[in-house]
Amino acid sequence: MKIFHSICVVAATLLLVACGNEKADSQADFVVTIQPIKYIVEQITGDDFRVEVLVPAGASPESFEPTPKQIIELNEAKMVFSTGLITFENSLTQRVENKNGVVNLSSGIELIEGSCSHNHTDNHATEHHSHAHSHGIDPHIWTSPRELKVMARNAYEAIITEWPDSTKYTDAYNDFINRLNELDVKCKELCEASSAKAFVIYHPALTYFSRAYGIEQIAIESDGKEPSAKHIAHIIEEADTKGVKCLLYQTQYPRSTVEIIAKDMNIECREFNPLEEDIISNISSITSYITGK
Repeated sequence: MKIFHSICVVAATLLLVACGNEKADSQADFVVTIQPIKYIVEQITGDDFRVEVLVPAGASPESFEPTPKQIIELNEAKMVFSTGLITFENSLTQRVENKNGVVNLSSGIELIEGSCSHNHTDNHATEHHSHAHSHGIDPHIWTSPRELKVMARNAYEAIITEWPDSTKYTDAYNDFINRLNELDVKCKELCEASSAKAFVIYHPALTYFSRAYGIEQIAIESDGKEPSAKHIAHIIEEADTKGVKCLLYQTQYPRSTVEIIAKDMNIECREFNPLEEDIISNISSITSYITGK
């Protein structure tokens, strides 16, 4: 009888421990709004924390709607990291009770004004959407190494404030900055050495990259509107005179549409995802497409 009682006690204890671990495993330490921010945070903290991304891979921030579970996670997280520039971020972070835990990674960046609104049909819906980013500011700050360095510094300062004795995070941050510096130099050298003075892109998602390296971004989509025949004809003429190497288009746009335009320009058509998690690899590929190097 005593043996049976002991077995029951052990079983109950193990069950409680398992339930406790399940709760711990299901709760995010950090919440980030988009995949590139997850990359930034994890370059600094490694795998010390569980990072939850609000906008899943392949989804569009413009049509994103948080689940009730994500709302709960926002208020349970130690920190919430965002660009502070995408429309849904502002409305969502206002619902976070601990305002001191919300980290705006765009702080200190010279932002670029102008509408980044656009119409598109994404991969997850057939409904036609039209959205504008916060306050008419281009939010794509993570697509330029120079802005990424500021974002990384903001993330690091918030993290090290909470864990001031962690030399591990300081070392990891410094290593990350070194890699971003190398990427910055590489992008600069390739753009300067290329005969291309501009690149064509369907939706203008590389405005900060364009500013950083003095290479013009020519957008097919104008103020969120589909291009007219006259606009396309003007772009084809510009592309020819400025040595454009390729036409970039985001994954949510149909390839058939841009292929026709690229064929008229006699240039390659390259698909890319500006929300790719591995931002260093992504920017390296984008630079190679733009410069033809």
